[in-house]
Amino acid sequence: MLRAMYSGVSGLRSYQTMMDVVGNNISNSNTAGFKSSQTVFQDRLSQVLQGAGQPAGGGGTNPASVGLGVRLASTPTSFVQGGLQVTGRNTDLSIQGDGFFAVNFGGETLYTRAGSFSFDSGGLLVNPQGAIVQGWLADATGAIDSTLPVEDLRMPLGQVIDPVETDSMRLGGNLPADTATAGQISSSFTVYDQQGTEYRITLTFEKTANPDEWTVTATQDGAAITLDDGGGAAASITFDFDNTTGLSNLPTFDIIPVAGVWDGDGIIVDMGTAADPDAVTQFAGANSFSALSQDGAAVGFLQSFSISQEGLISGVFSNGKTQSLGQIALVNFNNPAGLERADGSTWRVSVNSGLPQTGVPGTGGRGLLAGGTLEMSNVDLAQEFTNLIIAQRGFQANSRIISTSDELLADLVNLKR
Repeated sequence: MLRAMYSGVSGLRSYQTMMDVVGNNISNSNTAGFKSSQTVFQDRLSQVLQGAGQPAGGGGTNPASVGLGVRLASTPTSFVQGGLQVTGRNTDLSIQGDGFFAVNFGGETLYTRAGSFSFDSGGLLVNPQGAIVQGWLADATGAIDSTLPVEDLRMPLGQVIDPVETDSMRLGGNLPADTATAGQISSSFTVYDQQGTEYRITLTFEKTANPDEWTVTATQDGAAITLDDGGGAAASITFDFDNTTGLSNLPTFDIIPVAGVWDGDGIIVDMGTAADPDAVTQFAGANSFSALSQDGAAVGFLQSFSISQEGLISGVFSNGKTQSLGQIALVNFNNPAGLERADGSTWRVSVNSGLPQTGVPGTGGRGLLAGGTLEMSNVDLAQEFTNLIIAQRGFQANSRIISTSDELLADLVNLKR
């Protein structure tokens, strides 16, 4: 009877633990990134009353034993994907697939599925507890080396990118073949020197007496500058157009600026070839000639940023350039269920989780990121309320074991009366 009473006590303890787990699941049913747990019970070591007997001239006998109650075996975590909730905040991220965000909290690396992040006053990407998201920072050119150890992700306020000297530009459109002799067509465009200083270049094309021939001159902020078609610097250059293809016999030439800080190689002007659909042509008709593009830029100040599904953080700068700023890392484990729970919807490595396998989202079995969304809890309330009933009935049944054992003991004591 005492053995039965102790078994009932073990049942009460086990079902109380089950209630604790179910209650924790239900209380976190709206916690972003939360993963529910279950309770798994196992019986305690049994007391053997009689060992098995080997058949010898008769039938064998089976062992006889009495169990000593129940105990908690484990509380495994379910890492089933939770539903996504749209937040509209571009720093909120959810993982679609396997993997965890790595965050640095007080020098310890923790792991989480909760992607509610924001930038603090120092430009660090942090979670609500102040843990810093880990990844790789880009260098001054925007290059990222994901083979290096991860570090704190930072986006300094007022970040700038260096100006870019104009090395080349592209012309396109049609020069009317029926332009009168000495007729001029001009196009202006902005270029930048090594210090990001802006200059205005104007190219003027003048039709010669030859039906397919043009002469081009250039000015820099109104001052005449030289051109070079490979034969040396000159005030002007002359070129022809093929009257069948409409293409120029001079696909490129150089502009030699005078004012500003330049590398001395000049600016390459590309007029295009037969392979270019927007090459400069000469056909009769309307004038559509213009400068299409140039590759220089002034100094740029960070204005906005975006995060791709591969975790690449790209900054958009005031000079129109886009440059990579950093890369968010994701971490996989051979046994995620072996991770140890920590505070704030985070986990830490244990001896049974395996080593963290860090890499870029979308590689090595890691999931992709969805910006502007959060992964919600994977708690199934219908299942949890069912488990509440099971825990209640189990607790109630074990309490009856104790009360019944008490009644039997009372009857035994009363035998003397």
